[in-house]
Formats: sequence, C-alpha cells, structure tokens
Amino acid sequence: MKLMINHQTHYTYSDQACNSIQYIKMTPMSNVHQQVHYWDVSVPGQKEVKADAFNNIWITSSQRQPYQQMTIMAQGIIEMNPHTQFGIDTAINPNLFLQPTANTLCNAEMKDFAKRHVPYLTREHLINLSAAVLQHIPYVPDQTSVQTSAIDAFQHRQGVCQDHSHVFIAMCKYLGLPARYVSGYLFVPNTSHLASHAWAEVFFENTWYCFDTSNQLFALNSHIYVAIGRDYWDVAPVRGIRERGGIESMNSIVQVLAC
Repeated sequence: MKLMINHQTHYTYSDQACNSIQYIKMTPMSNVHQQVHYWDVSVPGQKEVKADAFNNIWITSSQRQPYQQMTIMAQGIIEMNPHTQFGIDTAINPNLFLQPTANTLCNAEMKDFAKRHVPYLTREHLINLSAAVLQHIPYVPDQTSVQTSAIDAFQHRQGVCQDHSHVFIAMCKYLGLPARYVSGYLFVPNTSHLASHAWAEVFFENTWYCFDTSNQLFALNSHIYVAIGRDYWDVAPVRGIRERGGIESMNSIVQVLAC
C-alpha cells in the first residue's frame, strides 16, 4: 500500500527571532515494514544530516537571519506492508530500552496497577494492561503537554497517544520488559487530516510487539515508523533553541493519504 504523507509545522513569533537551531526527526527510513520511495524535509537555513544514537535520521538546521515565521515541511511517498505483525528489529540491544527516563517512571500506584493486570508475563496480559491503561486514561486532547510524565498522566487520568505510550512503557519496564517509544504516522482510510502518532513496542519472547494503546491496535498494518527511542524526547519531531522571538505559537497539519 502506497501512502502520501504531508506534515507541515508552522511557527509564528510575537517578536523577531534569530540565531535559532532546530533539531528535526521527521525522516522515516526504509525497513522490512516500509519502503521510502521519496522523502524531503524543507526547512529554512543550513542543514546537516546525521544519525542519532538510535539510528534515527537527525537533521540540524541553523537559521541566522531574523524572522517572525518559520515553516518546516516533511513530505514523501512510502509503501507500507499492511500485513506486518511484529515490530522491526534493529541493531540496538533491547536491554537499552530498560533504561529509565524521567518521563517513564512508575510510582507505587502504577506498579500496583501493572501487577494487578499482569499477574504473570503473557502477551494476552499485556494486551489487557494496554486496555486498562486506556480505560484509566481516556483519550482527551489538549489536556497534557510534551512535558507531561507517565506519573503525571496516570494521576491526571486524561491524555493522548504520547501519554498512553509513556505510561505503558513505564509499567513494562517495571515488569522487567524492554519497551520503546515509536513516533510515526497512522493511516486511517477515508480520513485525511490526522495528527502525527506515537505508540509503544515491547520486547517479549525475542520479538518486538506493537502496543498502540490509544487505538487498541496490536499489529503494524496501519503504522509508519519515523523514529524510535526511550521516550518522546528521544524522537521529538522538532526541538530547538533561539534568541529572542517573544511568544511562540505552533500549528501542525498532517495528511496521510492512499495513492
């Protein structure tokens, strides 16, 4: 299945900004699940492309001229295998994804929640845990931010795919299972305007399994990989610093269409 993806991120500033550096992870790679036929990331300024510690494609863009608006556009065509059942293998040791991060820690209540729903390790119990997380944290947009940790989201009891992934990853790490955060896109037929997406993958019985808690999907037949990491901050589409600029406003538009 070929998909055309268009991801635009628009920034506006109340005052002139200058001397900015943007770190961009919006470039998918070809693997056994997907073939990238064409991809381009358009961003003002000078660009440098390299790989990060997780082998994600990492663009550094430097903008020296003053500006009050900036647009980053990623677009391309990807052919996805709709029959993929398991997460992709990488050269990275799965045990790296046992490493705790500030956004994927458990408190006592979360540990009890995980043990209650996973009395012993089976994929079925992990699926039950995913369903329980969604029931505990209904999908409600605009109630959390990229700063929200797993503990915060669990206590707040509202969130989005980022929060579901952080909470599920935190609980799986507590249970002794390597778990990773995946950023990407989700294809939903007959829907053109979607947000970029995130889900968790867990290494169990020598296999990476998909756990898309927000949508209760456990296979990759609708997903496109962009980047893999321990949490959101390892795969953030855009991070950066700048001089001046005042108040920043951001608007993002994503289209995922069959072609």
